[in-house]
Amino acid sequence: MEAHLPQAAAPALSPTAGGERIEALDVVRGFALIGILIMNVEFFNRPISELGSGIAASRTGLDLIVAYIAQFFVTGKFWTIFSLLFGMGFAVMLTRAERAGRSFLVPYMRRIAALAVFGALHHIFLWSGDILFSYAVAATALLIVLYGRAKWIVTAIVLCVLTGLAPNFAGMAGVPKESLPDLGAFFGFAGGLAFFGFAAWWLRGEQRVKRFNMPAVALVLLVAGAIALIAGIVLNVLPNIPREPRFVLPVLGTALLTLGLLTRKYHEPVSSRPWRLGIGVYCFSFFMMTAVGAAVYMFPNKPVTPAATAAATAPVKAGDAKKAEPAKDSPEAKAAERAKRLKERQDKIDNEVRVLTKGSYADGVAMRLANFKEHAPGEVGFATILIGMFLLGSWFVRSGIMENTRAHLPLFRKLAMYALPLGIGMGLLGSLIAIRAVPGSGGADGYQFASGLLMLGNLPASLGYVGLVIVMLHSQAFSKIRVLAPFGRMALTNYLMQSLIASIVFFNWGFGNFGISRPAQMGYVVCVVVAQVAFSHFWLSQFRFGPMEWLWRAVTYWTIPPMRRETPAAVPAAAGVH
Repeated sequence: MEAHLPQAAAPALSPTAGGERIEALDVVRGFALIGILIMNVEFFNRPISELGSGIAASRTGLDLIVAYIAQFFVTGKFWTIFSLLFGMGFAVMLTRAERAGRSFLVPYMRRIAALAVFGALHHIFLWSGDILFSYAVAATALLIVLYGRAKWIVTAIVLCVLTGLAPNFAGMAGVPKESLPDLGAFFGFAGGLAFFGFAAWWLRGEQRVKRFNMPAVALVLLVAGAIALIAGIVLNVLPNIPREPRFVLPVLGTALLTLGLLTRKYHEPVSSRPWRLGIGVYCFSFFMMTAVGAAVYMFPNKPVTPAATAAATAPVKAGDAKKAEPAKDSPEAKAAERAKRLKERQDKIDNEVRVLTKGSYADGVAMRLANFKEHAPGEVGFATILIGMFLLGSWFVRSGIMENTRAHLPLFRKLAMYALPLGIGMGLLGSLIAIRAVPGSGGADGYQFASGLLMLGNLPASLGYVGLVIVMLHSQAFSKIRVLAPFGRMALTNYLMQSLIASIVFFNWGFGNFGISRPAQMGYVVCVVVAQVAFSHFWLSQFRFGPMEWLWRAVTYWTIPPMRRETPAAVPAAAGVH
């Protein structure tokens, strides 16, 4: 896994010149921003703690119809498109650097660092639904996948594991564990690094096993899959085994065996590996979610009676505590633990609603800061999914497709005609199973199964939407869609501005309109989009790029780009995804 970075033999990389821009990227980015706002506005009017719970149970009538349309035609599709665009922007910057023989890594690392800061500040000071920080983490992981060396990845994994075990070592030395910080997140970091390292091996490894005439990475997948499948079969035969491993291991084994067979057949050519790995990574994650969800839905646990739950959660006398305590793995004990988690979740939701509807701005900042500290370590897990989209988006540019979209219109037409209906259809099929989660059901309500179908469908749907926009861009009847290009060129500014406007309109420290109906939310979206499109056209008629784009480029290229259009040096916005 050797790094192959361009040699720094020319002046430092600089922002993209006007003639180098790819208009299609700007238009698709502008289109995606509309979908992002449709998706995000709900959670400026609903606790972010309910994210991923589906359509709120309180929705009825027109409210339910609008929520349903947004859920199955928008939700999940547009962050996926933005992830593709981010990968495309990465590839544009890398391709330009290679063609000019300029340094790439250092400017891009500054770019990632700036994005992480923007995301953290956005999360803490405006809204907890930020995705910029997630992109920064995933962009770092992308560098590991593309350029990481095996010895350094393994060393980092070992260090993370040892750090996670530090409290145990300290406990053995007599140091009270309570006095030590919780370092459990480092095990997650180690798992993420292992995943990124394996992805790097799949993408760049050339080792073959001559005896079996297959790539070594394919053999590893096949062996791991066989072990998991056999273990799953054994666990399903043994009595008194919890259902989670009985479901997960056979599904994992089947998935790994399938990936191994596909790798054996489709590991070559090298030029196709990025899109194949990207699709494989995305589908693996959500296939697991779908298959396990289907198993839990079809083979639910035996229900625990209310009387047993009440008995498990009722207080007992001190002398009878040992006698009354249910077995750790008994249905009653699990029911009590589930009831406890539900109460904690509801308390968190109630607190968020209280802060957003009655609290001050300082209260909101304090709540979001605590939320950021809690969730930031988990971004490594989300990065394993984003990596797939980044690789797929990068391939679209590196293959030349996005640089000459007119020449590839047949591909985009196929995506619009076949991938879009397939993706939307998978979500609609899932909606026949469940449209919302039932708290405490443990997946027996079918919502995990339905969500898995929705998420699997988001990939073809997002590609279909991109294909549709490109076809419209090149058609005479719909060519005016390019009006979205300036909106997309200022995507970072407009994205953050959307959060600022929404927090003022909906939160208590502003106008306090939290909780408006979904139809009213769509009216709000129309007003904001029209205003931002007009503002973007006006701004870019006077300036070369948006204010946040200017700041991002200043950090990325470590220079002060000229801002006004009359400035002699032609330095408009770079083609990277914002």
